[in-house]
Amino acid sequence: MAHLDAGSLNRIGIVSTLVDAALAFARGRPRSGALLVAAAALSSKVPGLGTLTSIALRIARRLR
Repeated sequence: MAHLDAGSLNRIGIVSTLVDAALAFARGRPRSGALLVAAAALSSKVPGLGTLTSIALRIARRLR
């Protein structure tokens, strides 16, 4: 079984955020996609930012 360290989890979070961004662009949400790409880029400096942004966007969509 593979050992996951903090760096691996951070990379998984970044990739997950980029996948969310690609889906947002594909669904015609360019602002959400751009925000998620920016959050993924900043996640290398602020771990968890991409995941937090993704969750916040989902909550905002539900509340509309």
